[in-house]
Amino acid sequence: MDLELGTHHVTLRDQVGLFLDEHWPAERRDRHVPDDEIRLFRSLAIEHGYLYRGVPVVYGGSERPIDPIADDVIERAFTEARAPLGIVGQGPDMVVPTLLRNGTEDQRRELIAPTLMGDITWCQGYSEPTAGSDLASLRSRAELDGEDWVIHGHKIWTSDADRADWMFGLFRTEPDAPRHRGITFLLVPMDQPGVEVQTIMAMTGQPEFAEVFLTGARTSVRYQVGERGSGWEVSRDLLVNERNLMGFRLQQLFESVLELARTRKIGGAPAIEHPGIRRTLIDIESDLLSARFSRFRSLTNAARGRSDPNADLAGAVKKLHASTMAKRLTQFGLDLAGADEGLRAPGGASVDLGRANEPGGWAMNYLFAHASAIAGGAPNIQRNIIGERALGLPRDLRTPTGRSVS
Repeated sequence: MDLELGTHHVTLRDQVGLFLDEHWPAERRDRHVPDDEIRLFRSLAIEHGYLYRGVPVVYGGSERPIDPIADDVIERAFTEARAPLGIVGQGPDMVVPTLLRNGTEDQRRELIAPTLMGDITWCQGYSEPTAGSDLASLRSRAELDGEDWVIHGHKIWTSDADRADWMFGLFRTEPDAPRHRGITFLLVPMDQPGVEVQTIMAMTGQPEFAEVFLTGARTSVRYQVGERGSGWEVSRDLLVNERNLMGFRLQQLFESVLELARTRKIGGAPAIEHPGIRRTLIDIESDLLSARFSRFRSLTNAARGRSDPNADLAGAVKKLHASTMAKRLTQFGLDLAGADEGLRAPGGASVDLGRANEPGGWAMNYLFAHASAIAGGAPNIQRNIIGERALGLPRDLRTPTGRSVS
C-alpha cells in the first residue's frame, strides 16, 4: 500500500485548492449561504470536473474517467473547506446509479440532471407493514391498464415522502410467481390522486418518516425500470448504493467527543485526563483507524485495477461498521455530557452532527444512531450477507415460506 500521492494527484489537489479559494473563500465557510449561491457553486464544480464524476455530461454530470484516488482527493479538499459536495440523498445516491445501470435513455435524460441539482426529490417505496427486512414478502401490487400501471398498497417508514416529487419502489405485478419473481421496479409521481401520505413522528421528536397509502395511483409504463418481473434484480443494485449512503460522519463525531472530553470535568480535572476515558478514546480511535486503512487498501487496489471478489459486499461491511461505531460514539458522548443532557423539544432543529455539543445534541444523535442502524438493513441482515456471501457460512434455518427462524 502506498499512501503517498503521485504527481498527477498532487497537481489535482493543488488545482482543487485554487478552485475552492476562488469560488468558496474562507469568509463563506462560517456563514449561512443562500441556496442559489450553493447551486451556482455546484454548477461550477461540475464544469471543472469535481462533482458527479461518474455521470455522463449529457445527463448533468462531469463525466471523468474512473479514478478512486482523484475522488478521494476532491472529497477531502471539499470537506476541509466545508464546501458543498454533491447533494446527498436517495435521488443522487440511489436513483441515479440505478438509472445509469438499468434505466432507459428517456428516463436518464428526463430524470437524472434535475435529480443531481435537487430539482426532483425522491422517496423509497420498499418497506411495508408486513415486509421489512423480509422484503420479498411485499404485497403492494401493480396491474397494467393500457399504458399505465395502476397501484394499490401501503408503504411504511418512507423517509421524505411528505416532500418528495417521486417514489421509486417495488410492486408485485405477477402474484402467482415465486417470492423473488413477479416484482417490478416502478417510478411513481407523488403529486396525484390516489397517493396519501401520513407522517410518522420518530423518537427524536422529528417527523422523520411517513407511511404512504396507494389507492389506484398510476404511473406510465415509461417509468418501469428494467424488465417486468425483474424488480428484485434491479433493487439489489440499488441496495448496495443505499448501504454506502447509510452511516455517520464518524471522524467528525469523534472530534466532537474529544472536544467534550477536554471541556467536561471529572473531579475538577478535564475528563480526557481520566485513565478510563483515555482508554476508551484510544480504543475508539483504533477502530476508526482500522476502517480508514481498510479504505486505503480498497483505494489502492482500485487504482491498480485489482479486482476484489467481495467488492459487492463492501457496502454491507461499511454500513455495519458505521452504524455500530455511531451508536458507540453517541453513547459515549451522552455519558460524558451527563445527566443534564436533555432532548430538544419536538419540532426543534433537526439532527446536525456538526453540532453534537450543543444542548440536546448528544441525546438527539444517540437516538438517531439507532434509527440509522436499522435503515438500509438491520445489523443482523448485514452480518448474514457478510457471513453467507463472503465467509461461506451456512444460512439460517428457514421455514417452508422462506422466513428465518434464528
